[in-house]
Amino acid sequence: MIIGAPITKHRAAPEIGTERLLLRPHQLSDVAECVAMWADPEIARFTIGEPSPAPRTWQRLLGYCGHWALLGFGYWAVVEKSSGRYVGDLGFADFRRGARPEIDGLPEIGWALAVHAQGKGYATEALRAVVRWGDGHFGTRSTACIVQRGNQPSFRVADKLGYSRLEAATAGDEPVVILVRSPPAARGAD
Repeated sequence: MIIGAPITKHRAAPEIGTERLLLRPHQLSDVAECVAMWADPEIARFTIGEPSPAPRTWQRLLGYCGHWALLGFGYWAVVEKSSGRYVGDLGFADFRRGARPEIDGLPEIGWALAVHAQGKGYATEALRAVVRWGDGHFGTRSTACIVQRGNQPSFRVADKLGYSRLEAATAGDEPVVILVRSPPAARGAD
């Protein structure tokens, strides 16, 4: 065991249901739809910058599973309950981006939904459930969120979740905004 490594309660994403969505561990059956989503220029624009080739998306999926195995938190696959259709990825990660200011080691919430799933309130619905899970899992630990400048829909979602702008920053060479949220336990709320 590595000294200082987090004690993990979860080795895989636990299932979480919302009114319209199921958040569950990623499965091999998600690969084709996940590859299609991350190859879409509209998805890449405010996330990874350019469409992702299939091998890169495969590495992303392996990383999602690795987060759960090593850190006890990670990303969920999101599917519509009514259709079973894959709609995106979201959750917490420690991407060790080397952002300035430094947020490495701080759970970072993130999300990406396929174009067909946008504008339905799915991001807010699913992320509210993820934030509740995070409040229980991380205790008094704050979480961060990075949003690309100009991504107004994501700023609106982050605001609904209680994230406040910390400051303009960089992640790699990209100008971004870092937002932070203190959980209710740290704020003294019930």
